[in-house]
Amino acid sequence: MTRITTGYTDNDISELFLLITLIVPGIECITGMIGNGFIVTINAVEWFRSKTLSTGDFILMILSCSRVLLQFWMMMENTYSLLFRLSYNQNIVYKTFKIIYMFLTYSNLWFAAWLSVFYCIKIANFTHPLFLRLRWRITGLMPWFLSVSVLISFCCTLPISKNVYKVYVNNSIQVSSSNATEKKYFTETNVVNLAIIYNLAIFIPLIMFICAATILIISLKRHTLQMKSNATGTRNPSMEAHMGAIKAISFFFLLYIFNFVALILYMANVLNTDSFGATLCKIIMAAYPAGHSVFLIFGNPKIRRTLKKFQHNVKFSLKIWK
Repeated sequence: MTRITTGYTDNDISELFLLITLIVPGIECITGMIGNGFIVTINAVEWFRSKTLSTGDFILMILSCSRVLLQFWMMMENTYSLLFRLSYNQNIVYKTFKIIYMFLTYSNLWFAAWLSVFYCIKIANFTHPLFLRLRWRITGLMPWFLSVSVLISFCCTLPISKNVYKVYVNNSIQVSSSNATEKKYFTETNVVNLAIIYNLAIFIPLIMFICAATILIISLKRHTLQMKSNATGTRNPSMEAHMGAIKAISFFFLLYIFNFVALILYMANVLNTDSFGATLCKIIMAAYPAGHSVFLIFGNPKIRRTLKKFQHNVKFSLKIWK
């Protein structure tokens, strides 16, 4: 079987389900846009002032900028698909939403993978010659890696317009216990073509991210154990920082995997639009960039200091205003 067809009617969606599907992902998307917008603003201001930006901050700024666009588009598609269903289920509209969404998703996954690879190479304590050579050259190569990632994302998105999705509306579905009819929306998905595209566009950055995160966690854990064995019993801020980094990376690792699974289920249309599973996938996909942006803000000393300064200025302004 190469195709999956799912269908639903307007009457399938209750008002409570509609509100939950609109409000919860909407709040997550708005939170993520604010968080990622804050990261973009801080790095853009620093870039403008000093005319330079570190490679790590540059990747973070690109990732956050793409996430702002992704979450805006995600919120727009979710709202449009629920409130304007007849228009959304026209082939050209449906495919336009999916094409732009998948391009932004692919780019985000690649950028997140490269950020993890960069931190892994710069932080992990390994003496293998290949690892040391990558550490020396990663700064100069990273702009090329990011550009190639965007090109791969674009090329893998194009087949979606022709070979993956087909949507249509049947206006004459008979309503039981009455002579009335209702609209039924159908989505047909070519799972073979979708699987091929996913293998090209998603599994490579997934493997990169898993390898980089695993190596980084192992390196930090090894270094933490060494510090514990040399500890004199007093509180060691460096060891606490390492443990905090391990927890943050592990959390992001789980969040990345959950987002990956939810993305596959959602894009394959194996779940009915009105089902709890489809809503859960939307919530997970919206939570991933929002949750990671919050961790990046509180885990980055520069951004955390700027946030505290901003909060202080806001409180001071409110006191003056009162």
